[in-house]
Amino acid sequence: MKGKMSKCFALFMFFLLAVIAGCSNSGGAPAAEEPEQKEKQPASKAGDLEPLEKKTKVVIAEDGAASGAGFYIAKEKGYFADYNIEVEFATFANSDDMLPAVAAGKVDVAGGVSTAAFFNSIAQGIDVRMIADKGHNNPGKSYFSFVIAKDLEDEMKGYEDFKGKKIAVSTKNGVDDYIFEQMLAHGGLTRDDVEFVLMADFGNMLAAIGNGSIDAALQIEPLLTQGISQNVHVKFGDATDYAPEAQIAMVLSSPKFLEDEEEVALRFMAAYLKGVRDYNDAFVKGKGDLDEIIDIMTKHTSLKDKEVWKKVNVTGLDPNGRMFIEDIKNQYNVYKQNGAIKGELNFEDAIDTSITEKAVEILGEYE
Repeated sequence: MKGKMSKCFALFMFFLLAVIAGCSNSGGAPAAEEPEQKEKQPASKAGDLEPLEKKTKVVIAEDGAASGAGFYIAKEKGYFADYNIEVEFATFANSDDMLPAVAAGKVDVAGGVSTAAFFNSIAQGIDVRMIADKGHNNPGKSYFSFVIAKDLEDEMKGYEDFKGKKIAVSTKNGVDDYIFEQMLAHGGLTRDDVEFVLMADFGNMLAAIGNGSIDAALQIEPLLTQGISQNVHVKFGDATDYAPEAQIAMVLSSPKFLEDEEEVALRFMAAYLKGVRDYNDAFVKGKGDLDEIIDIMTKHTSLKDKEVWKKVNVTGLDPNGRMFIEDIKNQYNVYKQNGAIKGELNFEDAIDTSITEKAVEILGEYE
């Protein structure tokens, strides 16, 4: 009987150990796979695109212009970092140095202002692409608009009243000159009806209106608001009255960045648009954290007064990155008619919005 019980006990122990071993093995398998599963989880907080496997540097040519808001906000709020992108800001003395650097791939992204010189560079072989909006006027709240001397306020009621006046504009054959011509045409005037004063420095415009040496100027923020607060000038209408879709600046990219580093470029653009959307939420829609956005803008731009940021008309930036492409072509044609363009520009090559459109598909339309 004892022998029989011993055999039963031995058999019981054998099965018990087998069950324990089986449980141990089945419990151990997931533990072995867990590190692999964790590695597959996106480290990004973005929730839309997985981060790049390797940290990648993107060089942006940016000089602290307010139109670079999308870059600054995306950097400070970690949108670039979410995709494992590290951004570096590079400055250039002028576009003559910057554009070749972009074309050669030494700079990945830059901002370009619409001028005859800019178009000439592309027409003559500098291969850069216009990929997204970087500056336009918001309807009725232009950051770049005409002002007249305070003492002319009662005399000048319509755009036709600019006839015979001395008007300061910062460039010839640039977007501000283009806006100047649109204003004249709107008022039924030509360049011969007014006295054009070329004045490159906007600060000098403010002083010149103050001392009566000019009557009007195409002024820019924050000097536009400053002159109003000092009773030096008043804003005359709004630039969107006569140039509602003027494309003032564009995001530029090297072909190498778009074609050879498409995954990087896509994530860069998604982060940039997130920054622009935060900017629009704060300044245009009046939601989000305005103080946070202003803190970022004062850090990266020359306008350091936080209260002034709450008063100025800010640069328009499209949350979907869309440019006024027909206006870009129209500006080119105007400069060409003025004899300022040498060579032909192929817009099908020069404008490439594909990476921006892909980013919007992923993020969804901003309305």
